[in-house]
Amino acid sequence: MSSMSSRLDRSWLVHESYESAEADRCVDLFSRPDGTFGFEEFRRDPEDMGAWTPVSYYSSRTYETSETALDAARHSVVWLGPALDR
Repeated sequence: MSSMSSRLDRSWLVHESYESAEADRCVDLFSRPDGTFGFEEFRRDPEDMGAWTPVSYYSSRTYETSETALDAARHSVVWLGPALDR
């Protein structure tokens, strides 16, 4: 796994990372030690030398399952639904 954003706690385990077709956005789906799940959206810009930068504050939300977290991400992140449907 590449370096994580400071917004993601190091105790959280990233299960899936979904990238946009342009590879400039991604959504990480993760679990926490307490058994809850969450997600965060990131962007990658050339001026940041390719580092992933969080763009939203979705990681503070909690979900009981990875499926509900992914469903919430699909509805919250505009590009994610089409990327998952490819």
